[in-house]
Amino acid sequence: MTRLPFPVTLARKIYTSMVRIRSFEERICRLYSQQEMRCPVHLSTGQEAIAAGTLIQLRRQDYVVSTHRNHGHLIAKGAALKSMFAEMYGRQTGCSRGKGGSMHMSFPQAGIAGTSAIVAGGLPIAVGLAWGSVLQKNRRISAVFFGDGAVDEGTFYESLNFASLKKLPVVFVCENNFYATNSPQKARQTNPRIHEIARFFRIPGTCIDGNDVVAVYTAAAGAIERCRKGAGPSLIEARTFRWKTHVGVESDLEKGFRRQEEVALWFRRCPVKRFERYLLSRGMVSQQWIDTVRESVDKEISRAVEFARNSPYPRPETESTDV
Repeated sequence: MTRLPFPVTLARKIYTSMVRIRSFEERICRLYSQQEMRCPVHLSTGQEAIAAGTLIQLRRQDYVVSTHRNHGHLIAKGAALKSMFAEMYGRQTGCSRGKGGSMHMSFPQAGIAGTSAIVAGGLPIAVGLAWGSVLQKNRRISAVFFGDGAVDEGTFYESLNFASLKKLPVVFVCENNFYATNSPQKARQTNPRIHEIARFFRIPGTCIDGNDVVAVYTAAAGAIERCRKGAGPSLIEARTFRWKTHVGVESDLEKGFRRQEEVALWFRRCPVKRFERYLLSRGMVSQQWIDTVRESVDKEISRAVEFARNSPYPRPETESTDV
């Protein structure tokens, strides 16, 4: 990592955001086998730097559109952990009233317009929100997250084209973890350099180490500033790796879909530990501060789980509302 492009106070907030994301999903892994939470879960463990480094720079009213792998984006943008856990428990107090589960969360009060389980489904939604922002002149920008699998869909190209044509305030963030379900990128795409596609639509495209939160912050800052100035969209390809299987709390090692050497390599590149070592080595935080943050986050998550467990299920008469 290079010199921090932001103050230490912000570095601490970013680190805390990453810990909250990691701890949230680690708690899901511990709870899932207890049969209390039955909605399918798509975990982003190992990809925390992308959400934290990007979304801490957005205003609360700015839009975020995500995918089925959305927990990190919601947490980084300010969604309440209580409402997220309640949603995963299918309770009425959930952020989608207990009807969306893990894959269909929303939190409009923090600008989180929604998430889609359809591959590339969030791209046109984000573009539409940005188009509406331009027409309404409300200066809200849209950040949309998607995986490398979305690049296989025509909607990806249509969205880039329209956003470029209208110079819309959209930050396209591809979380390239090199797998679409269990299909490796090299088996699906002749050009693995996704960011290069941007030039065909005459917009900036950049490729970064998605496990380096400083690199993420820097790239996102440029893209966001471009949107604020009315110069149009940008495409960021953040290369990363998800530690868990496509859906569920196991790993692909257990299922035989990945090699031990590949997984071990990415474990050593853990974005949370990497940023933690960086801050400690430069005296920006102490080990005591880190321990306090982790303890505080653990307590927050425990309170959120208890809230979810004690919340009521949706009433039968509300089955057709909010859908």
